[in-house]
Amino acid sequence: MVDEFILYDDMQYTKRDWRNRNIIKTVNGLQWLTIPVEVKGKYSQKINETKISDKTWTKRHWKTITHNYSKASYFKQHSGYFEELYLNCVNEDYLSRVNFKFLQGICAFLNINTRISWSSDYLIDERLKKTERLIDLCQKTKATHYLSGPSAQAYIQANLFEAAGIEISYADYSGYLPYSQLFGKFEHGVSILDLILNMGSEAHLYLKSSPKGAINKNAVGENFIRAG
Repeated sequence: MVDEFILYDDMQYTKRDWRNRNIIKTVNGLQWLTIPVEVKGKYSQKINETKISDKTWTKRHWKTITHNYSKASYFKQHSGYFEELYLNCVNEDYLSRVNFKFLQGICAFLNINTRISWSSDYLIDERLKKTERLIDLCQKTKATHYLSGPSAQAYIQANLFEAAGIEISYADYSGYLPYSQLFGKFEHGVSILDLILNMGSEAHLYLKSSPKGAINKNAVGENFIRAG
């Protein structure tokens, strides 16, 4: 586990990304669950400025989850916990607050005690370039290791981390073995809810099972929660 998980909330919001949506399995195949947000004319808004545009999304999400996961092995046992998590987000106006609450709730369920913070808490100089901002975050948190999502390899300048004396690594989800899912063949990269509702309290052991997914201590992480 990482020592601190930082939500990178003071960067520009981008559409068609994981920040406001995730994938579940359904009888008709994979389906996106999306939180509707205000984007029209707001081309440069930051993630923490992004407002939710329709507060009925919680009811629609939970109805879809119930319809497709009611026969999952651990749905009856754990559905109340996650329904309550959705209910606690009904009155949230901002996407970042919803993501924060879901991360907190899922980590609590999985007995993960990692500190969760916001990048905006650290007052990073906006004039810094992408990699420089990440290094500044690491230095402000006294991190010796930075764990990133795999897609960031496209822009991160690893040599700058090396020069700053900070080790960098990327999460690798490819080492996870299939677990029992509903609706046909196993699908990687779906929501953590799929794992929890199919495996119950064993979900946290599954997350530790990948030989490629080892995470160093004394690390800062900036990632998202998916399973497999």
